[in-house]
Amino acid sequence: MSSFHDTCKGSSLTLTTRFLLVSLNISAILGEVTIYQRRKRLEEMTEGRGLEDAYTPTLTRIRSQGGGKSRLGMEALMWISHSERPLKALELCQALGVERGDTDQNAGNIPAIETVLRCSLGLITVEPSSSTVRLVHFTLQDRLSNDSSLFRRPYSMMAEVCLTFLNFQWVRDLSTALCSPPTGAPFVGYASCYWGAHARKELSQRVKLLALKLLDGYDKHIYSKLLLIHQRPQWERRRPKREGGNALEGFTALHGAAYFGIVEIAHALLKAREWDLNATDFAGHTALAWAAREGHEGMVKMLLERVGVNPNMPDENGLTPLFGAAREGHERVVKTLLERNDVDPNTADQQGRTPLSIAARKGCEGVVKMLLKQVDINPNTAERIGLTPLFIAARDRHEGIVKALLERGDIDSNVVNKYGQIPLFRAACGGHEGVVRMLLGRNEINPDTQDDDGQTSLFGAAQNGREGVVKMLLERVDINTNIVDKHGQTPLFIAAQKGHERVVEMLLKQVDINLNTAKKDGLTPLLIAAHGGHEGVVKMLLKRSDVRPDTANGAGETPLFTAIREGHERVVEMLLGRVDINTNIVDKHGQTPLYIAARKGHEGVVKMLLERVDVNSDTTDLVGETALSQALNCGHHDIVKLLSEARNFTPPLDGVGLTALSLLGPSDPDQRPSKRIRRL
Repeated sequence: MSSFHDTCKGSSLTLTTRFLLVSLNISAILGEVTIYQRRKRLEEMTEGRGLEDAYTPTLTRIRSQGGGKSRLGMEALMWISHSERPLKALELCQALGVERGDTDQNAGNIPAIETVLRCSLGLITVEPSSSTVRLVHFTLQDRLSNDSSLFRRPYSMMAEVCLTFLNFQWVRDLSTALCSPPTGAPFVGYASCYWGAHARKELSQRVKLLALKLLDGYDKHIYSKLLLIHQRPQWERRRPKREGGNALEGFTALHGAAYFGIVEIAHALLKAREWDLNATDFAGHTALAWAAREGHEGMVKMLLERVGVNPNMPDENGLTPLFGAAREGHERVVKTLLERNDVDPNTADQQGRTPLSIAARKGCEGVVKMLLKQVDINPNTAERIGLTPLFIAARDRHEGIVKALLERGDIDSNVVNKYGQIPLFRAACGGHEGVVRMLLGRNEINPDTQDDDGQTSLFGAAQNGREGVVKMLLERVDINTNIVDKHGQTPLFIAAQKGHERVVEMLLKQVDINLNTAKKDGLTPLLIAAHGGHEGVVKMLLKRSDVRPDTANGAGETPLFTAIREGHERVVEMLLGRVDINTNIVDKHGQTPLYIAARKGHEGVVKMLLERVDVNSDTTDLVGETALSQALNCGHHDIVKLLSEARNFTPPLDGVGLTALSLLGPSDPDQRPSKRIRRL
């Protein structure tokens, strides 16, 4: 019953929201005085614009409500429009139940979500699937964010509510074994993660005092743990060093202030007592490292001005503050750090990554350019698997970074990774034409450099169908189109195998192309294309007079064999169009193409083969089986009939003069042949 009631109630709220939007739209349109202006306003609303002024009457009505309804409605709108992430209904209600100066939560002061919705007069709605509260329309967000007259110091107020709540004794006493907000404290998650973001935007004296109270013994309470797990979910799996301890201990008040970038609070902490500026948390981060990775330039400058700070202190993974700032693309922080003479730009982490390589990986072009200006930078330092900044940027299509690196005279453009691949190879595989063009413009580049598998950049482009890159590579006079990898494959073979018709077409235009090069197992481009049913590729290859259509693989199978086996009837038709095709060729088992087609039940193929005057239907395999016996054994009756009617075929008779076909029985064509006929 309650479920039905809730459903009906939710439906009525949705209808109320829809009617409000319709009313707002109509009022806005009728507010215009000419037909042209009304049509223009209607077009704007169709595109989701033009509603900003229409909210004014409703906002006025909210503020003119009696009692606490006005405050509740406006505060709800403030939270939803200024929060750092969407709020759940329970989170919003618990936040609205906190008042300035509270020392404990009054459960009776927490409003119901229905009350909040009524007080907002339809401007707020709840998503049924996620219980997330949101504004009725995205244009209302613009109005609430840009109208400073609606809310007085909203961020300071929100920070104060968060800190007041977190300083409640029952919240401070929550177990640090918890990794998510408990049922009775849904707001603790949001408050823990975002109080600092609000305080950084608007810091009042009261917020500052509440923050200092919160930060006392910061790493001993749940709110620091929830913040850290929010940042790195994998930290939830860390185990405490001692029984009953907090696995995330060591994240002190100074670490917290540095993380949020609130310089005034950090100053107050440093003034209150002596701090070890190089103290590390559970993962080896210093306060400077947190400030750098979060991009707080003012905090970084303040910490660097303190005596004794170590700007190169690595964490447990070998990451320095410069590394963290470079990875996140915080250019101003990187600039601040590089202005220090004692910052080492080449310090690598445990995986061999440097600030330059991580910036190249993330596509942070501005950071890369700043690092390259350092006289002691090494642009060719390779990571553990042999990836240099140039290799990474070329692979990931960061053209601006590639250009900046290539402008250095000491860059090695032919450097190889642990697999023997050069940057050009990876750019070619990805089809990054701009990068390939820049690399090919280098005099020292060798496009025929082979990796550990013997494949060149042309291989990579052909395999992935990168037509533009293939075209650029083939324009080089020094390119070898017939180069063979360690498996015996050529670029043409790879392209034919993948069915990349345009690539095959470009390769076939090369005057020196060899289209009969076979792998170690005998596979040729034509054979592999026939096997894959790539009709366009087969057609192009068969137009060449120098192609050998009967080249067999190690099992003695020709392109005709494999096309029949895989059921590619159109490919079979194209192959049979060649006058030099051998239809009676046998594989290592003595089987012919007709034999395979009869056994597989490919009736259309059998018809095409029997139309050839040179086909021999009587050929037997190594155990004496024929095409007919295979068709009989497999129950392909229509094919049995075709073979029996063939002009060069004499149906075998049994002891009483009956043909093999007649023994099937005219009245029951689906009857299986007898053992005697199978032997026959």
